[in-house]
Amino acid sequence: MMSAAKQYLRKAFPDHWSFLLGEIALYSLLILVITGIFLTFWFHPDMSERPYDGSYVPLQGVQVSEAYSSVLHISFDIRGGLLMRQVHHWAALVFVASIGIHMLRIFFTGAFRRPREINWMIGVTLFLLALLEGFCGYSLPDDLLSGTGLRTAEGIVLSIPVIGTYLSFFIFGGEYPGHEIIPRMYSFHILLVPGAILALVGAHLALVVYLKHTQWAQPGKTNRNVIGKPVFPAYAAKSMGLFFTLCGVLVAMSALFQINPVWVYGPYRPDQVSTDAQPDWYIGFLEGALRLMPQAETRVAGHTVAWAPFIAGAVLPAVLVVILYVYPWFERWITGGTEERHLLDRPRNQPTRTALGAAAVFAYGVLVMAGGQDVLSYVFRWPVEWLTYFFRSAFIIGTVLVYLITKRACLGLQAADRHRIRRGDAGGEIRRSADGYERARVVLPGQERYRLLARFAPDPLKHGTEPSRLLHRHRVRNTLSAWYFRDRVDLPATPAQRRTVSTVLTAPDEEEPGE
Repeated sequence: MMSAAKQYLRKAFPDHWSFLLGEIALYSLLILVITGIFLTFWFHPDMSERPYDGSYVPLQGVQVSEAYSSVLHISFDIRGGLLMRQVHHWAALVFVASIGIHMLRIFFTGAFRRPREINWMIGVTLFLLALLEGFCGYSLPDDLLSGTGLRTAEGIVLSIPVIGTYLSFFIFGGEYPGHEIIPRMYSFHILLVPGAILALVGAHLALVVYLKHTQWAQPGKTNRNVIGKPVFPAYAAKSMGLFFTLCGVLVAMSALFQINPVWVYGPYRPDQVSTDAQPDWYIGFLEGALRLMPQAETRVAGHTVAWAPFIAGAVLPAVLVVILYVYPWFERWITGGTEERHLLDRPRNQPTRTALGAAAVFAYGVLVMAGGQDVLSYVFRWPVEWLTYFFRSAFIIGTVLVYLITKRACLGLQAADRHRIRRGDAGGEIRRSADGYERARVVLPGQERYRLLARFAPDPLKHGTEPSRLLHRHRVRNTLSAWYFRDRVDLPATPAQRRTVSTVLTAPDEEEPGE
């Protein structure tokens, strides 16, 4: 046991800020657990109604649910209750955001490749569970804003053909909203989903320890080793500093910036909708998709299919989830290799992957902005119809343009790297020649040249195109491989440098060149 502990404390951790994004998610989760335990002492997940008789005078005498009343009690009568509520809410937003940014870092740098595909899938599952956990917690106060979001979710469930009504009755325990949904969401929020998240976080960390970290290409760092600072004391000190900094920032934000003032929204009434109803940012893309989707419905065999909420609220998220899960396997398939990859890609060196990711982020941003089209229309006095057409065009045309521009920018950056390798960097001296004045060039240092040349650039697949093959599966794969890997800028390197790069990129389960 002692030897295992010492071995773990000596584990090498890469010394780069981007690897701390996962730590922010982990520490946000810890803060959520601590503040959540505090809130459970006074929150009552009960939808039975009674006249409010608490400290908030404007609502006294109004019929409210026990859940809503307990939230007001925490906010106005419990010492530090409002601060803990706001810390909990801000930490939830940071938790989801840090997971999302962490996944983007992994995607753009290729850290999901073999042998880390399973850990990528665990990360995607954690992200989805974080969304579910956030939505459940967002809905617990039973205020008018969260109830509007719950009504939207019910409409999406009802839009599922054939089984939608049955699912709605099962989830809500009868007619909407019923008296079962808040207690059920409370059980999910404090027990089932957190238990699954903690289990997956443990599995994720265990795989990180077992598989080791990825690392950026630098002198001495290859595809066969891991170089960094030990967990203790170097990384532990940095990590604890990050934890206390995060705690301080969240407490300061909670003390200075109001969030989710449920007393302003009032209790939920099924026949009312709050003004400027906007969900938290991580669900905003669904709101935008619902607002942009053209209205249409079809009757089939006695069933009405409402295409707008079904496609925007059910099909689109399902497609996105499937793409996230299968992407590592797709890239392995079109690469045609099963070698382990422990060195990270610079995003510019994988232009197609980077362009796809940038286009997806842009499309997500458009949907989030479209979810607030009514607010934008009111503030800027723009017709809401124009905004709808603008966001629809931006979602389709803008996404394609972002893909093309990003890919071209990556190729341009590769060309700039080639220019630097050939001519070096601009120096501080100006030289005069027969042709005029020019800036002196400084030869790139070996460390920088190493970083630029050590890149994974597979050739498009060309084998397996025999016309007799069933369904021409290999032709499809080769076509996709050519689209993915064809466009790149070759970097100048001497034969010795090419041998060095080949050795650096050799996988642990392969023989080094020349062996």
